[in-house]
Amino acid sequence: MDTEWRPAVWPEIAPPADAAACERCELSRQRARVIWAEGGEEAPIAAVLDNPGAREDREGTPFVCATRSALQRAVAEAGLTAEELFVTYLLKCRPIRAYDKEAARKACFAYLEGQLEGRRAIMLLGLVAARFALDRPDAEMAELRGRWHEFRGIPARVTYHPLAVHRRPNLAKGFFADWRELAVMALPAVGGGRREQRDRGGE
Repeated sequence: MDTEWRPAVWPEIAPPADAAACERCELSRQRARVIWAEGGEEAPIAAVLDNPGAREDREGTPFVCATRSALQRAVAEAGLTAEELFVTYLLKCRPIRAYDKEAARKACFAYLEGQLEGRRAIMLLGLVAARFALDRPDAEMAELRGRWHEFRGIPARVTYHPLAVHRRPNLAKGFFADWRELAVMALPAVGGGRREQRDRGGE
């Protein structure tokens, strides 16, 4: 593992105009803004979280929250870079009070489908994102982890939500392993020359 790793603020990707003005569900009346994605816009791998949090909702001085730190650590350990990962959300607005969850997720789903189109692989982070994206509303994490799924023809894996890993360090080993497996499938060079070169110090 790279002992020099440090969390960083990844570049935010602005929403397209139609999404920024979206009024498809009641969250449009709660949000401060639409939060689209971060990382590499054309990245081969996408990661899907359930919904934005307070860090994403506000504008101003950015910082790396616990979710970001755990996610970035696993991504770096798998040999991936920020440019190779597109991080987005099932919901594009941060909920701040009670709302119709099913209606909001359905309203956002067309945006998500467009964001994921053409990716080589997808990592679904946590049960909320995994259950909805895979249409497995009653599935448990033990059923979904450790095997390949498909989202619109794209290979997909399921792993723990990064915040759960931050709070329960015993999950980290499996979380890191899930990312390594996805990275090697999506970008075979990660499992070979590029990662070995990085571990040798870039020789």
